[in-house]
Amino acid sequence: MASSTPVTLELNSATAEDVIAVARHEAHITISAQVLEQLASVRAHIDALASADTPVYGISTGFGALATRHIALEDRAKLQRSLIRSHAAGMGAPVEREVVRALMFLRAKTLASSRTGVRPVVLETMVALLNAGITPVVREYGSLGCSGDLAPLSHCALVLMGEGEATDRDGVQRPVPELLAEAGIAPVELAEKEGLALVNGTDGMLGQLLMALADLEELTDIADATAAMSVEAQLGTAQVFRAELHEALRPHPGQGRSAANMYALLANSPIVNSHREGDGRVQDAYSLRCSPQVTGAVRDTIAHARMVATRELAAAIDNPVVLPSGEVTSNGNFHGAPVAYVLDFLAIAVADLGSIAERRTDRMLDPARSRDLPAFLADDPGVDSGMMIAQYTQAGLVAENKRLAVPASVDSIPSSAMQEDHVSLGWHAARKLRTAVANLRRILAVEMLIAARALDLRAPLKPGAGTGALVELLRTKVAGPGEDRFLSAELEAADELLATGVVHSVLRHHLPA
Repeated sequence: MASSTPVTLELNSATAEDVIAVARHEAHITISAQVLEQLASVRAHIDALASADTPVYGISTGFGALATRHIALEDRAKLQRSLIRSHAAGMGAPVEREVVRALMFLRAKTLASSRTGVRPVVLETMVALLNAGITPVVREYGSLGCSGDLAPLSHCALVLMGEGEATDRDGVQRPVPELLAEAGIAPVELAEKEGLALVNGTDGMLGQLLMALADLEELTDIADATAAMSVEAQLGTAQVFRAELHEALRPHPGQGRSAANMYALLANSPIVNSHREGDGRVQDAYSLRCSPQVTGAVRDTIAHARMVATRELAAAIDNPVVLPSGEVTSNGNFHGAPVAYVLDFLAIAVADLGSIAERRTDRMLDPARSRDLPAFLADDPGVDSGMMIAQYTQAGLVAENKRLAVPASVDSIPSSAMQEDHVSLGWHAARKLRTAVANLRRILAVEMLIAARALDLRAPLKPGAGTGALVELLRTKVAGPGEDRFLSAELEAADELLATGVVHSVLRHHLPA
């Protein structure tokens, strides 16, 4: 569904919210008159350099390891076509539509900065493709995260030229000339400098980082809620989540936020209140008691990554770049290290958050630790297996996320005849983080499903208002305790409630402001 709020490209950088609106909600994009005027002014300077006798890298020379060759005027249009065609060298399955839209919008944002030297028509055509819902087919493999996301962006640039592969608004792949003609878009013949300007950016990895951050900000709230459900189901205490144990004694912002969330969700819970007196346990297991410390650390990791992403959004990455003075100069800002590091950092945090959720889940299924719940929460243990294999699935997802937590950015493979002898592999870091975030969502869906069943089994005692609201929501899609039934469908239904944002929408009404 298209967003009702349009996004306008200005000379200043776009926001993370703009990227999400365009990538996921197909917000309509407009270009300010100031941007078009500034692009035309800078382009006049590039045209003057192009017609001069002195070679300028990226304007009248070859690229990369071939930068020493001066290109004759009559060959420069061919040079641009050759650059894009040769660099559109991806392989593998097509990446998700929202990823392509994010990287295209971020490249459009950089083109609008006037630091790349492109003509207004190049930006206008990129925006027209996005507004028409035309999405280039970008393949999984091809970027090393240095010199920008070259192959992914080249696949997009190829469609601007009327070539390559693309899908329509409905995701159907059709011939590119047909798609452009239907939308009234004329293919662009690229001029000097424009080929490099279209492909030299960290847009693919940054777009995926921004979407992961948006997802993780919701999932950390959900992790607090599923943890609270597990504490409640296992007759744990809420006292360890009191503010004075966090704000004053260990003032990590994320920890304080998660503790406050859990304390609010467990407030006035009849289940929690039922064992305030006469409970012989001194303290709960780490996976229950230390949930705010782990989820809170994830929140603080998100905050650090958000800072990096905000700085990257303010950047105008190209090589060569046009300085405000008019100088066209080479640089190394296309190197993806800053983004790659936080992508890998997030993958580590995501893996650990899933790990502690699985440990909470496992405790609910073990009658030796679950405080009188039936084995595997089965209706008739022995005849029924209950939630036994749901935990297997959850454990498999946890194991996969541990593998995905191995950093991509510590590796490097030299390329371009050793001219590009150190690369970030930020695209790879982004792709594995994207998978890890989806796995985390499934892990939390399993915990929610199992904790909800455990809470039902505590009847006639009732859960708190917040945790009870999640049980009630889940019961609109999944039946309560009973004999064994087809479990995969129920797990998928729980995951869908998280993926569509319905769970978070209900949950936020029960969290502190």
